Amino acid sequence: MGKIVISTNVSLDGVVQDPDGKEDFQHGGWFGEFGGTDLSEWSEISFAESVRSEAMLLGRRTDEWFAARWNGRTGAWADRLSAMPKYIVSSTAEDVRWGGNGTVLRGDAVTEVTKLKQDLDGEIIVYASYQLGRTLLENDLVDEIRLTVFPVVLGSGERLFGGTRDKKPMRLLDVTTVGHGLTHLTYELVRVAPR
Repeated sequence: MGKIVISTNVSLDGVVQDPDGKEDFQHGGWFGEFGGTDLSEWSEISFAESVRSEAMLLGRRTDEWFAARWNGRTGAWADRLSAMPKYIVSSTAEDVRWGGNGTVLRGDAVTEVTKLKQDLDGEIIVYASYQLGRTLLENDLVDEIRLTVFPVVLGSGERLFGGTRDKKPMRLLDVTTVGHGLTHLTYELVRVAPR
């Protein structure tokens, strides 16, 4: 059975929106601005994560976002990400844009991801697909969350965690300092038996 892992970069106050500053969000660009020299260590962690992962699970907009930024890149990390099987949850996408190696999941997201999780072994990584991530969290399909926390409070913007019907308890598995200013946190979702 597959293990669904949400892995994302986040500000201290939980904002995930427009990390590279190309989306016209007033606080965009925080990834490079507050990551600085620590990004070389961040890239080593992210590359190792991609090597451990069996597949990526993305929403349509995230597939397009990454395609615009990663298609055409070269090197071991870019090659790994491009070649990795991708599953795009979308009712409108015709095909996979990033790397072309993938499948569009057109049905109900919860049903399709449940099947995918049963069919695959290993880590299924979810990058930057916040709407999809919220749906997966709400429906108890996420097994682990990895957050790289950037040292800035943005005050506004889209966040990974939104409203949920119930509490989502987590267990801290690991804390790693990345460079001099970033923190990498790994949490496991704790399954609570129904009452």
